Formats: sequence, C-alpha cells, structure tokens
Amino acid sequence: MTDTRRTAGAAVPTQTPTADRYRPTTWSRDHRVALGGIVGATVLTVFAGVLGPSAVTLTLGPRDNLLPPWYLPAGVVEPNEWLVSGLIWVAIIVGALGLWVGLRALADGWLPSWKRLFGLGTGLSLATIAVPPLTSADVLMYAAYGRLQSIGRDPYEITPAEVFRGQFDPVLRWTERPWQDTPSVYGPITSWTQWLANFLGGENMHDIVFWLQLFAVLPFIIMCAGVVWMAADDPQRQARAALLSIANPVLIWAVVAGAHNEALSVMFAVFGMMMMRRHPLLAGVGIGLAGCAKLSIGLWGLAMLWAYRREPKKALLLCLGTALPMALAYLFWAPKAFFQVLRNGSYVSVGSWANPVYRFLDLFFTPVVAKIVVGVLAYAGLFVIAWMLSKTLPWQAAPGLAADQDPRLDPLTVALRTALVLSVAWLVTSMYTLSWYDLIAWVPMAVLAATKLDRIMLLRIAPLSLAYVPGRAIEVGAALDVTATRMRDTISPIIQMGVLLAIVLWWRHPDRDELFRRPRRRSVAAPTDRRESGQPAA
Repeated sequence: MTDTRRTAGAAVPTQTPTADRYRPTTWSRDHRVALGGIVGATVLTVFAGVLGPSAVTLTLGPRDNLLPPWYLPAGVVEPNEWLVSGLIWVAIIVGALGLWVGLRALADGWLPSWKRLFGLGTGLSLATIAVPPLTSADVLMYAAYGRLQSIGRDPYEITPAEVFRGQFDPVLRWTERPWQDTPSVYGPITSWTQWLANFLGGENMHDIVFWLQLFAVLPFIIMCAGVVWMAADDPQRQARAALLSIANPVLIWAVVAGAHNEALSVMFAVFGMMMMRRHPLLAGVGIGLAGCAKLSIGLWGLAMLWAYRREPKKALLLCLGTALPMALAYLFWAPKAFFQVLRNGSYVSVGSWANPVYRFLDLFFTPVVAKIVVGVLAYAGLFVIAWMLSKTLPWQAAPGLAADQDPRLDPLTVALRTALVLSVAWLVTSMYTLSWYDLIAWVPMAVLAATKLDRIMLLRIAPLSLAYVPGRAIEVGAALDVTATRMRDTISPIIQMGVLLAIVLWWRHPDRDELFRRPRRRSVAAPTDRRESGQPAA
C-alpha cells in the first residue's frame, strides 16, 4: 500500500505498512489484543445495562413504547450489586488496556483503516446508548432541568427539589441525589437540548432519557468525524485520530455511557478549530457556540486567540465571531446562566488530588478557609503545569502543513498544541474534575502526533472512571460501599498525584522513554525523529 506525503510542495509516494503486513512481536503490541479490548469493554458495558436497574444502571421509570434504552423487564432478574459493579470495573480496565496496546501497536507500525476504525467506534457508541445510562445520574438532572423549562420555570433560578417536594411530577420524581437542590450550571444551548428532549419525550422519563442519550452520542460522532478530518492527508495520523476519538473505549465509557453533554460543546469547538487556517470569523463562531453549551471550553478559545497573536486582524475577527453567539445567549436569551455556570468552580470532587488535601486542611481550618487554600493551590498549579507542558510538549505540525512551513507559525498547530497544554493543565490541577471532562484534552491529542502525554492521560482517566463505580448516591451493601469509597477517596487521588508527578518528571527529563524510571544506557544515540529514520516510535 502506498500513500502520498507532501514534501516541499511536491507529492512523494512512500511505502507504509498495512494491518495485514503488521506482525506484532509481543501481545502488548498486538493490534488484535487492542481491538479485542476495545470491543470487549463495550460488550461488558452493554451486558451490565441490559440486566436492568441496578447499583450501576439507572432506574428510568415506566416504559410504554419500544424506544430504547432497552433492558430486561422487571422481575426477570435482580442484578447483584457486586456482579454489575465488577462488570463495569472489568470493562474500564479492559478498555484502557486495549487502548494502551493499540497505541503501542500504532507506534510499532500498525496502520489500520481509519474508516473501519471509525465504523467500529460508531457501532460501539450506538450500542452503548441502546441500554440505560450507567453509574452517573447526571442525565436525570438534564431531564429535570428540561422539565422545569417545559412547565414554564427557569432552571437557573429554581431547583427540581423545590417543585417535586411540593407537588407530584411524573419526571422530577425519578431524579436522584445529590444535585436535586442545585440550579442548572449548563449553558443556554445545552439547556435548549434538555427542553427539546422533554418536548419529544413527553412526561415519560424513559423516553426523555432516550433523546438525551441521542443528543449525547450524535455530537460525539460528529465531533470525532471533525477530528479525523483535521488529520486528512496523513493515513497514520487519521488512524491515530480515529483510535483516540471515536474508537476510544475510555471516552465511550466516560462520555457516551453516562449520556454526558460534554461532546456538544466540543463538537462546536472542533468546527472552530477546522476553520483556523482559512476563516477566523467562523472559527470564532464555532468556539462561541461551544461556550454557549459549556463555558469550560473557553480554554480552547484562549488557545485559538494565542494562535492569532501575530495577526491582529484575524484575532479581531475571531473575537467578533466568538462574541456574536455568546452575547445573544448570555445577555439576551438566558442572562442568569453565566453566573450559574461559574458555580462549578467552587466544588471539590472526591476522586481528585484536591480531596485529601481539602480533608486534611479541614481538620485545622473552617471548610471555607480550607477550600480557599485548595483553590489557590489549584490555580497556582494550573499555571505551573501549563508552563512545564509548554516547554516540554514537542512541536509537531498538524496534518496538512507543507514540510517547508514552520509549525510555530501555523495557526491550527499552535491552537491545537496550546489547547492541549491548557486543557491538560486544567484537568490535572482542578479541584473538581471528572472523567468525562477529559474529552477536551483527548481531542487535540488525537490530532497531534504521539507523545508521552498519551500514557499520562490514560493513567489519569482510567482510575478516575473506576472511582465512580457505582457513582450514584444510593444505598449499597457495606462491603461494596467500603470498596468503592476507598477507590474514590484514596486510590484515585493517589494516582492523580502520580499524574502530576509524571508531568513534572517529563519536564525535568524530557528524553526519558518511561514515565517514572531512567532508561537503560544505549551505545548509540537514538534518532530524534524515528519516523524519518525508518524505526518505530517508542
């Protein structure tokens, strides 16, 4: 199989390996093991969901039609909490292992068809929404906020609990703690999709959740198509982009299985990135729409503005494009939304590095003072880690740039690299962080070439996902409660601190192959660009 690469403006045919020619030397670089882990993770997830309401599968109320999500009728089985929790634990571990092996196989020369990988990932994502959402009850709150709008109430002013505690409501009654007393913290576009799901689903929580699942998976698929599009003209990058986005089992679990709305904002942001080289105004519109869905995507907006720092006219057009949808949404459509969206910055999540620090400080100070101290540490860490990554992350051009062009002057390369730096720095230092938040880092990472950050982010997301199984505020057995709690408040925070340490060590020793240990001495210096030397990347 041959492909053409652009070198100094000329198309030069080069030989590339294919999946049929690739012969792995060990199981840890075997693409068949990788694909088995990726598919197996979804199979286990779907099996846990099809068993019906359990410790990990949401209870959606009565079904009166054949719409998904599907599961066994009540009374057929009563899933054991250890069984379903174990299935999801294994699914997350198997999926993470499959992705790790897939990354090693790609580095070793495996070149799968990106179209097949994209088709596989699309099928796995659609299969995942065929069963009820798992472990996170956030989707029930999405339905609740849409329900408040459908009955004429403002979800930014009133909470679901204020309604269902005073009167019966066929939708709000199915919500779960702990967010029932919290107003909406989502952008106006996200709130509109929540209202639309209620409009289409009526007064049936099961049907409303189906539409919310659909509104989660469709942006996810469209977003991933944009990721692969940005990697066009480079088969290796396209295969990597497909593997790290649509066929990524940890993202399918974190985003799709829980029907989280992260993909909605990232979908608009990806469109903005796609416009960076040609249409700065449209790039601004894209990131502005993304901010109307979820404000945290503003990190990408800063990255895009930084990419145009040497071109004032384009920077101005970007700002203008961003301001148009943001002003319409936050000033005229939902003026109270902006201040409610900022509420997320005051929480401390139990799976993060910050939770044990906060609990320790709480022994000596008031909770408010302890939270302020942790917040200062988090923001200081954000700048420090971002600076370290900016000095350490290699400069590698985004696909589509001619070989004679400097990637430091390419707006798309600069925007993607800066978005990756800022997103990772924010995720690993934030007081409140969850596995589905990681989508904003995996997307630019999927377009750019492989680095040590692949393994660091995989090391972060896997335990953070495990920490929330089961992740609902419901009663479970004492043994399972202790096991899940230790994973959530002890093991995951320790690993998150290890992620911070890995970034610091990478900055201190950027030439190390391994994250935490020095490499063996070599008699001959390794080439700096292994792809040019003909050797597989480490």
